[in-house]
Amino acid sequence: MSEKPSRFAVTEGLSRGRKFREKPHPYRTGFERDRDRIIHCSAFRRLEGKTQVFTPGLDDHYRTRLTHSIEVAQIGRTISKALGLNEALTEAICLAHDLGHPPFGHIGEEILDRLTASTQAPCGFEHNQQSLRIVNMLEHPYKDFRGLNLMYETRLGLAKHRTSYDKPADSSFTEANCTLEGQVANIADRIAVNSHDLEDGLRAGLISQEQLENVKIFAQAQRHINASAITDAAIRRTRTAKAIIDQLVGDCIMAGRKAITETDIKTVDQICGHSESLIVLPAESDAALCELEDFLLCNFYRHGFFRQTAERVQVWLEKLFEGLCSRPELLPEHFQQLIEAEGLQRCVADYIAGMTDRFCLKMAKEI
Repeated sequence: MSEKPSRFAVTEGLSRGRKFREKPHPYRTGFERDRDRIIHCSAFRRLEGKTQVFTPGLDDHYRTRLTHSIEVAQIGRTISKALGLNEALTEAICLAHDLGHPPFGHIGEEILDRLTASTQAPCGFEHNQQSLRIVNMLEHPYKDFRGLNLMYETRLGLAKHRTSYDKPADSSFTEANCTLEGQVANIADRIAVNSHDLEDGLRAGLISQEQLENVKIFAQAQRHINASAITDAAIRRTRTAKAIIDQLVGDCIMAGRKAITETDIKTVDQICGHSESLIVLPAESDAALCELEDFLLCNFYRHGFFRQTAERVQVWLEKLFEGLCSRPELLPEHFQQLIEAEGLQRCVADYIAGMTDRFCLKMAKEI
């Protein structure tokens, strides 16, 4: 059941608006338009072909970077609705938070960062910064300006996106934090990635139910669904993951309501100026989720199955990066137009980061 609108909910009246002035839409708010612009942009569509954990095409049921983003948005909307926040703003941030992820997941990001940091004009690579580059300049569906011209608070949420794998470092935003809607997106990402990676890891057989018996949040979920009575393994792992989501979302809503009620903060601007987030999990729930995160890191993400892939990806990306730097005429025209202002290596990284896994491999083979 939804709350009445919170005094901390971002509205168009409170927003700092867009960089380029636009006429209001007759039946959509500015943040609804942001959400729709993100859904319709080409970078969002390409997330379908980008690795979440498993390379797309191995199995139709593993998550891709696109389905991950959709699951984050669903969780984020649920939390925002319960807390009386701006659902459309939360959804826009959630849907856009991984636009900047390169092919082959975090392995691809690490390799691109190393390649761009060792050039004559080092720039480095970080996927949150790349998400902002995409919405600010690389997408170009409008004739009067580059980028999607998103509302300030949407871009602030991307700049301040913070999880175990996301460390915000954008110096163009002076705020210490983002709005509560952006803080919801942070929690929603964390809940989604751990629950669905757990489910995919079990499906792949890379981790087992027996290994997880001493992981508190997993054991609680198993008891909640009466897992011993479910003979179908697919149903059991899916219901377990959903039980974890339900528990953590409920805990987040409870803690968020308490924090909002008890805080001395009065305005949205003060929320953004406060380094500590109000939307967090209770200490016990956070500790349980940390335990699951540690388990997945040690037993799933570092599994030997992925080490072999990482070695091949390094060779592919190195060859592709070097090949495009030596033959910039192979870059699409709109990337070539940015070389003088942005630098060749930066533009090559932009192009590679936007590729799907499949297209990246195809280009590497051709070069």
